[in-house]
Amino acid sequence: MTSPDRQLKTPVFCALDTPDLSRATGLAAKVADAIGGLKLGLEFFTAQGPKGVKQIQKASDLPIFLDLKFNDIPNTVAGAVRAVAPLGAYMLTVHTNGGRAMMEAAVKAASEAAYEVVKARPLIVGVTVLTSFDNDDLAEIGVESKVVDQVRRMAELAKLSGLDGVVCSPREVAMLRSDLGDGFKLVTPGVRPEWASKDDQKRIMSPLEAVSAGADYLVVGRPITGAKDPASAAARIAAELAPIESSADDL
Repeated sequence: MTSPDRQLKTPVFCALDTPDLSRATGLAAKVADAIGGLKLGLEFFTAQGPKGVKQIQKASDLPIFLDLKFNDIPNTVAGAVRAVAPLGAYMLTVHTNGGRAMMEAAVKAASEAAYEVVKARPLIVGVTVLTSFDNDDLAEIGVESKVVDQVRRMAELAKLSGLDGVVCSPREVAMLRSDLGDGFKLVTPGVRPEWASKDDQKRIMSPLEAVSAGADYLVVGRPITGAKDPASAAARIAAELAPIESSADDL
């Protein structure tokens, strides 16, 4: 079963990082016209489960990036992927530090489960180094490599393991695009418009800069969801990306 690598109207996935279903559905409806998809993470999924995901899909009719960052033994991760596959998510995440066997198991399970329910297989992307981490944070957990070297190492392993792409900081996008080629998807959180707060992100870039560097998908949360007018904030980001999207259409 093929992956859902279809053209989105914009590369922006809005992160609905809330456990509250009413707030999430309300935000989804407000921003739906200006974004490409919605990201639902652990906070939402733990509180609302698969039923909540279905309600968000119904409220917005947008592709869903289910960001659960699976990280366990291969058999357990494979089972988790099979369990969420019927939801028809556009994209799922696993942690690359789970290792090659785990990542291979995730891809295999996604393909098999998608075939069984006659749906397109979700893109499986690996988290390299969390965008809240810097070199000091890595050192505290016993990783002697610098962030950029660790990201490169884990991204290469992800590609060898059959993943469709990785989640990385915008600061690593150009490097990984050069290393791993155009077909490998790069998903970038830590994206902050110049007019927005940095919050707890340490390796950031503006949406336009990230896409110019080679990012395929952007994850934007608080600059949209924390704005007084989320719809206007989402539209403002879309407008900032319009020149690049227009150039791509001309190719």
